[in-house]
Amino acid sequence: MPPPHHEQGRCVAINTRASLHLTLLALLATGQVLANDLFDSDSAMPEVLTATRLKQSPAAVPGSVTVLDSALITASGARDIPELLRLVPGMMVGYRNGNQATANYHGSNVTEARRLQVLVDGRSVYRPGLASVDWTDIPVAIEDIERIEVFRGPNTVSYGANALMGVINILTRHPLDSRGTRLKTTQGQRGIHDWFASHGSAWPDGALRLSLSGLQDDGFDHDQFGRDYRDSRRLNRFNLSASQQLDSRHSLDWQLAAKEGSNQRPYGYTPVFDAIAPGDKGSDVKARDYAGSLRWTLDLSPEHSLHLQSSAQHWQRKQVWRACEAEVALSPELGQLWDLNPFYVVKFGDYVKQLKSDPGTAVLPAGTAQEQTLAGAVLAQLDGGATRPVCGDVSQSIRETRYDFELQDTLSLSDDLRLLSGLSYRYDQADSETYFNGALSNHIWRLFGHLEWQLGAHWLVQGGAMLEDDQLSGSSLTPRIAVNYLITPRHGLRAVYSEAVRSPDMYENNVDWRYRVRNLQPQAFGQSSATYFARSRGPGNLDQEIMRSRELGYNGSFANAGIDLDIKLFYDEIHSMISEPLRNDRFFPNNANRMHFSGVETQLDWQLGHADRLRLSYALVDFSASSHLDRPLTARHSGSAGWLRDWGQGWSSGLFYYGADQLNQYHFERLDLRVAKHMVIGTTALELAGVLQQRLDDEPMTWQENRHDQRHLLYFSAELDF
Repeated sequence: MPPPHHEQGRCVAINTRASLHLTLLALLATGQVLANDLFDSDSAMPEVLTATRLKQSPAAVPGSVTVLDSALITASGARDIPELLRLVPGMMVGYRNGNQATANYHGSNVTEARRLQVLVDGRSVYRPGLASVDWTDIPVAIEDIERIEVFRGPNTVSYGANALMGVINILTRHPLDSRGTRLKTTQGQRGIHDWFASHGSAWPDGALRLSLSGLQDDGFDHDQFGRDYRDSRRLNRFNLSASQQLDSRHSLDWQLAAKEGSNQRPYGYTPVFDAIAPGDKGSDVKARDYAGSLRWTLDLSPEHSLHLQSSAQHWQRKQVWRACEAEVALSPELGQLWDLNPFYVVKFGDYVKQLKSDPGTAVLPAGTAQEQTLAGAVLAQLDGGATRPVCGDVSQSIRETRYDFELQDTLSLSDDLRLLSGLSYRYDQADSETYFNGALSNHIWRLFGHLEWQLGAHWLVQGGAMLEDDQLSGSSLTPRIAVNYLITPRHGLRAVYSEAVRSPDMYENNVDWRYRVRNLQPQAFGQSSATYFARSRGPGNLDQEIMRSRELGYNGSFANAGIDLDIKLFYDEIHSMISEPLRNDRFFPNNANRMHFSGVETQLDWQLGHADRLRLSYALVDFSASSHLDRPLTARHSGSAGWLRDWGQGWSSGLFYYGADQLNQYHFERLDLRVAKHMVIGTTALELAGVLQQRLDDEPMTWQENRHDQRHLLYFSAELDF
């Protein structure tokens, strides 16, 4: 008897004229900078890795990449990863409740990150069974993150079927850069109580870092009716990372991570008969996650390297609560009727309500002889008193496991030609009595490659493909082709065409969803355990979602002026989309929907001397969707602005603005200010910081029930480093 999902609706108008105007302005601005002859610089050229798995300059990447570096992460004052993603143009960040953040690139109905690949140091962290990302439960503390690279666009070519719309790669600090001890505590309003402790040590050929951390807050204060909203979170994390150089050619890197905690869940289930008390007020989730990874790197020569990476992960969610229902909801005959024709059950329920309010007008729905017979049996049960309340224990617990093995070969065939190729195998398993009636497993094989060809001084041609064989979803081949015109190594124009897929997850395609209610008091139909009448089975034959993407863009680094600029024009089409709500009483997934996005994105990072840094991002997204459920979670206008300032004498500040014109019909604007004082006392560094978040609107966050009593949030931190 689950809490129902949220309803979604409202269409956003399509208008591309503004995107053309913005593009012209950006190009004119770029032209002015070019006129100032700022191309050349002797400074080191930055590199990114996530786009193709090859180290490339941003101008040479076959797509758009946003890099959130450690200085930006610290200055933002963010306590978790989704809040950092507000700095990424086109990223739609919202909340289902206080401990369930949502992050989607450009939008669509699925509030979990089912269309994004999320990695921690190259290890995929989306859950295999329910194919979502529990942002709260990722066992990585903000303080351990060195940088986050976000590839904005389809990248199935490099990372497989979940990278339909983008890739978020969270890169942690190297153990060698984490020597010493760090202690930090954060306290504030809304029940904020965070802590972090880390110690790192090094030896001639290696280094190790141990981190322990915790996070706690109360979530939103109340729902739209003023009632307390049960969505607090409490978690503790463990992370051990080590690096060992075995000799001049071999190195090993390994990690162990764990997380335990609990997330409250608001309880919104309404019994079949309104007079029945709902039972417990909540159904909290006890979460335990474990992960381990090992990476072996072999440098055969300066032009040739191999690496083998393996990982094992386990997710455990225990969710049990006590619920009350009318005895008839556990009727075997009503369950048989539901299995036969759920639409008939809906009509039958209306008939029963009509019997109570106006018996003279109630007419039993027409149906087959079997439907009529089962309906008659249920009516007899109702006449016999089956409307009495019964209460029992309900479970939504699930265990998920993933084993992943990958071999990658990087080869420079010549000064102008580089080839990356690889092979991987992944085993996924989900075990849940409620969702799968036991255990379900999947085997996935992948073969991938990327070729980079430098044609003269200016032209760079790149092509890649991934062949993927999914035991549950079938095979797919996804290509990408890109042409970059490098005006200089720091300035490039790009044209990219790529295709990507998303395989339906176990939950969508293979669910066998039924609630077994145990320890019934009083017994239902003479039994102490029974099965809730509404049950769902996955169709088993869903097709993959398919995306085709076209992109034109410019990336430039004006090193002498301290300016990094990226502009992207895009047109993306997704068809065979699975958009229907996946509720136990309304489970009809299909591939009937389609969606397209078009628009412009830009980001600017400007280092104005040693003391000031400005960072701007903006996205204009026009879209159309065949399903009204895919429309609400896309903001047509969204963006951010940040000003980082070093005031001297150990004082620094970060001022950030975030805005989106609508997410699920609600406007969002917020101003964040972080002020910090850094002091050195002997060999110990102390930093005191305060963060103020001020909402500039007075609307709920994403859903109407996500509300705070006050529009501001204040919290403070103290950090020792020795």
